[in-house]
Amino acid sequence: MDSFTKPSSITSDSIDVSLRPVTDADQEFLIGVYANSRAAELAQVEWDESQKDAFIRWQYAMQKQEYEARYPAARYNIILVDGAPAGRIWVGTDDTQIRLLDIAILKEFQNRGVGTLLLRQLMDEATRSNKAVRHMVFMLNENAFRFYERLGFKTIEDAGGYMHMEWLPGQD
Repeated sequence: MDSFTKPSSITSDSIDVSLRPVTDADQEFLIGVYANSRAAELAQVEWDESQKDAFIRWQYAMQKQEYEARYPAARYNIILVDGAPAGRIWVGTDDTQIRLLDIAILKEFQNRGVGTLLLRQLMDEATRSNKAVRHMVFMLNENAFRFYERLGFKTIEDAGGYMHMEWLPGQD
């Protein structure tokens, strides 16, 4: 059993980051995390709150359905920071890759090293299994793009609105 299929914990600079599997009771939290990740986009539309909520729920359901269809054995975890729910990380694997399907950390937990710790954990897993780590980054999310570049990810494909990025063991 690897570190992403059971609660795991890593500590750095006085923060404790752990993961636990998603349960049915987490659905509203997960929708809230998804909404948080789309807040800047939704601020630009002239919809009332009920329209925004319906859109977020629909988009979240479609994303979840797509990931479950493509990666039925994916690991769906809640990110905990010092025991508090702080986000989600969804990871799929196959024979050649570890696919970071999604990582979303609530704003109040960002810039504290949480994402770096989790990505380094995936990179360690990739090194042990001799697989690539791959992730699609929304092209307008420059902060995320720079984050992955700092960790050694390279762009391998411009896929329209997304940049397909990859990290390979031993490329640092």
